[in-house]
Amino acid sequence: MAKIALISLGCAKNQVNAEEMLYLLDQAGHKTVASAEDADVAIVNTCGFIDTAKSEAIEQILDVAQYKGPGGLSHIIVTGCLSQRYGEEMLRELPEVDAVLGTGSYYEIVSAVEWVLSGERVALFGDIDAPLLERERIVVDSPGWAYLRIADGCDNCCAYCVIPSLRGRFRSRSMESLLREARGLVEGGAGELILVAQDITQYGMDLYGERRLSDLIRALAEISGLRWIRLHYLYPDGIDDALILAMGETPQVLRYLDIPVQHINDGILRAMNRRTSGGEIRALFQKLRAALPGLVLRTSLITGLPGEGEAELEELAAFLEEFQIERVGVFPYSPQEGTPAAEMPHRPSEEEAQCRAERLMRAQIPVLDRFNQSRIGKEDLVLCTGYDETEGLCYGRSYAESPEIDGIIWLETEEALTPGCFYRVRYTEEHDGELTGMVV
Repeated sequence: MAKIALISLGCAKNQVNAEEMLYLLDQAGHKTVASAEDADVAIVNTCGFIDTAKSEAIEQILDVAQYKGPGGLSHIIVTGCLSQRYGEEMLRELPEVDAVLGTGSYYEIVSAVEWVLSGERVALFGDIDAPLLERERIVVDSPGWAYLRIADGCDNCCAYCVIPSLRGRFRSRSMESLLREARGLVEGGAGELILVAQDITQYGMDLYGERRLSDLIRALAEISGLRWIRLHYLYPDGIDDALILAMGETPQVLRYLDIPVQHINDGILRAMNRRTSGGEIRALFQKLRAALPGLVLRTSLITGLPGEGEAELEELAAFLEEFQIERVGVFPYSPQEGTPAAEMPHRPSEEEAQCRAERLMRAQIPVLDRFNQSRIGKEDLVLCTGYDETEGLCYGRSYAESPEIDGIIWLETEEALTPGCFYRVRYTEEHDGELTGMVV
């Protein structure tokens, strides 16, 4: 049996795949260690979505490779989207790598370990459109919360995106399997479940012939001990009145919605092959604000797509100012080979796209400051998620903070706090985009 270190990069869906691999390796008798320096086999689970993610993955692989040598790390396995995208080319270009597994072969990880330990170099690429297999997970580094992946793949075919070619068609998991996993996660201590998929509003279309996200969240809310349900990646065209009603009637559903709109200009949205217009997005946000008081909105935007000029950018900036969106991520357009957008003319330079992204993010700073200042003196329920030895304080998240993408809340108290537990907190001050609160 081998000592194995697993490093996972990228999105929440990648994290779930990593946790499934950890379970399979554990069941096969292998031992997980924290560092590649102490391992026999290192697994790097990669993201391959945009250029920065690809660069990060390659750097991580080369960092791990420095531990290779007699008596130390002997083999490196690369899994995930970068493997799926570049296939056996990775084995040719990176001699440090002993095996590559595409996104359809996560569940072959035990066989891959056995093969590399026997001296073979292997490339495994299973069917990325195959039905999802139900696997156990070992949830890591998340006291009190866990991701619940409700589907994989994507059918949206946005012009700039390679995800359908990396993850396959959209495939929902059955509601029965999701409820079974959710009960197990809650019994294991998760008071918050974060529903993830490339587009959770499409949940059920492939299995049931209709959207079933409303039914799913109502069923999840019946699980004893589940306090929070957080919804990630809702495409605007899939948010209908029935879903809004279900969110409003289900107290466990947090007033925090991650809705990636990408742009607001009609011409750019058409070029992106998005299914909503700027007017429809504005109307949806107005409806959501009215129906869900206290709602915190998060969105993702892309600057520098071919055809975007100063007028289109100004329209996007005006949209952000009008709707005061609390959480915004802005990304410069990164052309992806094999996508329609990569062939479009009139693309702003990478430097210009980056400048535009930074310009919008600077404009967001006052919005975030005003939002945080409006919370001073108020109370919220906060999930304690860890302790910082340098600061000497525990920290956590309220309904308004999602893990890894938003800030944290520092918790002041005279009593010991337990990560994974919920506390009532009164906010006392704001600094650099983060809040401090007193446990009351």
